[in-house]
Amino acid sequence: MPPVRAHCHDSVFRTGVRGRISPGRKRSNGCHMNDESSFLKKTANQKAAPNTRLLKRGTRKLRDFAEQQDKLREALNELAEIRDDSVRKTVQRLQEQLAAIEPSITMIGQVKAGKTSLINAMVGWPGLLPADVNPWTSVVTSLHATPWEPAGDVRARFRFFDSNEWARLLDKGGRIGELAARAGADSEIEKIRAQVEAMREKSRARLGRRFELLMGTQHEYNSFDEDVVERYVCLGDDFADEGEAASTQGRFADVTKSADLYFRRPEFPMPLCIRDTPGVNDTFLMREQITIRSIRDSRLCVVVLSAHQALTSIDMALIRLIANIKSREVVIFVNRIDELSDPARQVEEINASIRETLAAHDGPKDAEILFGSAFWATHALTGDMRALSAENREALLNWAESGLSANCKGAAPLEMIWELSGVPALYDTLSERIVNGVGRESLERIARSTNNLTKGLKAAGHVADDALGQGKLAIDRDDLMARFDRIETDCTALLGKAFDDMLGFYHGRLDRAHQSFVERATTSLVAHLEKYGDKQVWTYDPTGLRLLLRSAHQVFGTRLNRSLNQVYQETAAQLSVLYMNAFGLSEEFRVDPPIPPHMPPPVIIGQTIALDIKGNWWSSWWRRRRGYQAFKSDFFDMIVAETDPIVKDMKDTQTGTVREQVFSVMREFLAEQRLLLQGLADPDGDTDASFGTGVSAERFAAIQATIGTMMDQAA
Repeated sequence: MPPVRAHCHDSVFRTGVRGRISPGRKRSNGCHMNDESSFLKKTANQKAAPNTRLLKRGTRKLRDFAEQQDKLREALNELAEIRDDSVRKTVQRLQEQLAAIEPSITMIGQVKAGKTSLINAMVGWPGLLPADVNPWTSVVTSLHATPWEPAGDVRARFRFFDSNEWARLLDKGGRIGELAARAGADSEIEKIRAQVEAMREKSRARLGRRFELLMGTQHEYNSFDEDVVERYVCLGDDFADEGEAASTQGRFADVTKSADLYFRRPEFPMPLCIRDTPGVNDTFLMREQITIRSIRDSRLCVVVLSAHQALTSIDMALIRLIANIKSREVVIFVNRIDELSDPARQVEEINASIRETLAAHDGPKDAEILFGSAFWATHALTGDMRALSAENREALLNWAESGLSANCKGAAPLEMIWELSGVPALYDTLSERIVNGVGRESLERIARSTNNLTKGLKAAGHVADDALGQGKLAIDRDDLMARFDRIETDCTALLGKAFDDMLGFYHGRLDRAHQSFVERATTSLVAHLEKYGDKQVWTYDPTGLRLLLRSAHQVFGTRLNRSLNQVYQETAAQLSVLYMNAFGLSEEFRVDPPIPPHMPPPVIIGQTIALDIKGNWWSSWWRRRRGYQAFKSDFFDMIVAETDPIVKDMKDTQTGTVREQVFSVMREFLAEQRLLLQGLADPDGDTDASFGTGVSAERFAAIQATIGTMMDQAA
């Protein structure tokens, strides 16, 4: 059985919950969303639920991590007292990096899985995001929750599609329109055109002359509530006039691309960004493209499934996307177990089914699967138990009895229900992933830079005692910076060559994989025609292409990381020698190299292509061909047109982003070292005064010890 994580003491739970939960309206399996939506409407006017203290459960690991951040922050604050300008600039940049640590979690899921309700519960604000969004809605909503008041005046920002993105939808019907056009599926194209035209007319009716003016712009607010959010992220009814439209639901939803909401949640030990995506199965495949970009920008992905339809055949698009993410960066949350008649038994069956489906379709291996209920979590947060029916209470008790533990012994009923909702278990899993993944990497990167700074300052003390006391440096200051310039030029060139060599290898492997797939698919088509003729429709599974592309990306990532480490270490080694020669330091002095950037997952591989879509339009493509050569040439052209953009994205867009990050790491590292060397070599500087301006020698040693401990823990 999968880890439940939420266990309650039997007697306490039975007496507490049975005695305090009053029965509400009876709910059948089919009407869960309606009842939940109705309940959330009642609680939508409050910015925080009464029991947000429950959010602290499951975040212990994040609290430990936040304490490490605080120690590093204190060390940087003390180093900021040093009068040297170069030191202050370096410290300020590191402080900004530390303050900017905000792990992001992208939520994706099935339609009607309760993903949005789960997100609302995770941030302690039931009803914040509308749970009944229209299937066309393409808004990515990022919830930025911080323990303190967010910086700046903006609390809500809504960005609109630009004219090119909107034109692609209107002119071609989005990705699905392009697919249908290639297939010659006239009836599908007409349906798409009708849907696009209807959406355009509704948008014009809502927005009037402002429709075109909004393209590529954004709206900002210094405060927000649920009504403001609903203007941008869900579709309402048509509006009678401009005055009514100005304050009615869904006014800008058709053209809104993304939403960012910033608010304080003191129960969280550190800033978190929880990103709600629109999903992957929509009429125009617009949402698939948006979700792909969202996943690429996050290090953690939570897949929300419904207990009633966990990973059914309609969700192959979902599996294709998560198959390209590392297993440790994927968490599967099966929601709505409150609707199961026997959760204790059925959860085991669902878990086995999900594992089997993932294995059969090359999904992420060993991804953690958790079970719970956003419905229960919402009621625990609000403390209102009236909407829980007798059936729901029985499901709750059944789930509690499946794995009893002393963890909840003596806990209050609301705390028990919160545990059984699975949200604390989800946070515990995410916390562990953050602390041992993106969090640790971020902290180590800043700790390394701080360590280099303290080493330089220690060298400054050595210089003041020895060399500067004699009025001399070991080498001329101008010569010092000239040598640094040569190191910067040579090592940057070395980095460029290493990256280009890896890129050449990567491109060659991608091209071979692509060419091999197209040839094999075309050969299979010809073999089918020779054996069965054109009376029997042929299909071909593109999984082979995805496996080859994924393998190429993994090998590229591994080799590039190894190559980057070598270049970064070589750069640090040359700088270490420069310090030793310039300031007469011992051979034990070492500059710590920077950390290579994270390689984003190749989520684009999971993009829907023609061979993924079965049904009428593919049959239409088949029927419109005449003669074997027409089948062969038309199929070749279509599949190349479908797969070329994927390969191009992997070659250009993704590697372009990686290249910029690779060189950005080197630029920042060298800029830090340049500032520090200039400060140490400044004949008019007062770097040695650092030991008497708020940072005593004893305290400086303590700072070094703190940073050293962090470095050891990261290693």
